[in-house]
Amino acid sequence: MKISVTKNENPKIKPVDESKLGFGSIFTDHMFVVEFEKDLGWHAPRIIPYQNLSLDPASPVLHYGQEIFEGAKAYALDNGEVGLFRIRDNARRMNQSAIRTCMPELDIELQYEAICRLVDLDRDWVPTSEGTSLYLRPTMIADGASLGAHSASRFIYYVICSPSGSYYPEGIKPIRILIETHYVRAVKGGMGRAKTGGNYAASFKATKEAMEAGYQQVLWLDGREQKYVEEVGAMNMMFVIDDKLVTAELGDTILPGITRDSILQLARDKGLSVEERKIPVTELFEASAQGRLQEAFGTGTAAVISPVGELTWQDQSIVINNNEIGPVAQMFYDVLTGIQKQRVEDAYGWVSTVPRFD
Repeated sequence: MKISVTKNENPKIKPVDESKLGFGSIFTDHMFVVEFEKDLGWHAPRIIPYQNLSLDPASPVLHYGQEIFEGAKAYALDNGEVGLFRIRDNARRMNQSAIRTCMPELDIELQYEAICRLVDLDRDWVPTSEGTSLYLRPTMIADGASLGAHSASRFIYYVICSPSGSYYPEGIKPIRILIETHYVRAVKGGMGRAKTGGNYAASFKATKEAMEAGYQQVLWLDGREQKYVEEVGAMNMMFVIDDKLVTAELGDTILPGITRDSILQLARDKGLSVEERKIPVTELFEASAQGRLQEAFGTGTAAVISPVGELTWQDQSIVINNNEIGPVAQMFYDVLTGIQKQRVEDAYGWVSTVPRFD
């Protein structure tokens, strides 16, 4: 399908001070939109000026939460071009989320071309300061005018872009995490593996309570026994125990993170022993008491690597690596961000350069 382009004749004033960008509150001049209807399939792909969506009050997304999304980044490269990190993998995961939520898949190459053309058109919005990026938010929502409790027959896929500041403007600092023992995020057979808004809404109350208690994040346990470690709200979790990199095995309840997958590939290629398995929460506290828990860190698009300095479970708290980022976490952060900025060899073909279409 040919993507039409309508340029914004009234462009916004671009931010000057990149140290004040923050996250997700400033948006570029354009957006990509394509729609699906039962009889037409996906049709009319287009880039248009950034604008509000028009939805009927009975639109299914507003009543039944039938929506999915992705999170990715574009980076200013040192050679003046713009790079994208594993965008096709984001598109593949988008389709897996669509299958789980009974939504139509969208051709991976169309998703890729749409993002490339959109970023190219708004490439002047890509920030250049260290640690900054252009955050990309592909989204698919159900649309129409029906209150029937069933999958919609009309859908909208769109992509918006947001210049975002450095996640660590004052350097990487370990966070405090509360291991949740009351609420659960996902259960076997549920939606935990899909990147859908309901999974995040389900975590808000526990996260709010944890933050009020002085923690930055919540670490979820399995929903059946509340015995095994799963993931943090916006990150997969990894631990270094006895010099081995240990992370929870994937399943119905854990999002298959692209950063997670990247770290595991890097770890294996660097000769680290990697274990993907069930991790009893008691094992972490026993390993800490025995001096075998060396590091803990989260992996995700926003932070890349987020070291954990303290874990609290029930009435027990442990401090990890003297509340400092460990050498393994630092190494992965340096290598992965280096690959993303093309300062470290990309032996995996993870980074693609945005073409100049005009």
